[in-house]
Amino acid sequence: MKEIAYGGVIINDQGKILLKEAHHHYDGYVWTFPKGRQSPGETPEETALREVLEETGIKAEIKGRLPGVYEGGTTETIFFLMSFVEDTGKFDGETQSIRWVTPQEAKVLISETTNPIGIKRDLRVLEEALRLYAIPNQNQI
Repeated sequence: MKEIAYGGVIINDQGKILLKEAHHHYDGYVWTFPKGRQSPGETPEETALREVLEETGIKAEIKGRLPGVYEGGTTETIFFLMSFVEDTGKFDGETQSIRWVTPQEAKVLISETTNPIGIKRDLRVLEEALRLYAIPNQNQI
């Protein structure tokens, strides 16, 4: 069984999604979501928020958990849907760059990944995050 990691899908007020470009396209990932392993004493939510902050420089707030567990190349990941709070402008060495993109742009960028397990996972995560994001907004019409 693979180790569990935790990550976040951040969607801002304009409906744009935050993607990170993996440093040197590590493990075949080009554009992906921030995620990582739990540190001792952290809750899954704390891990996801820390990883998002470290890898993107974005402070975020959890809005909900994506259902299911998503298999990647080295871990199984639980993702949380998050909203934007603040951009610190600083991210760690695991990230080459970050970009806010539309859902359609996200599909195209994620598809640049050459890791077949990674593409499949990230496209599933994107689809589920968009579905979850739309649910609370349906009542505002």
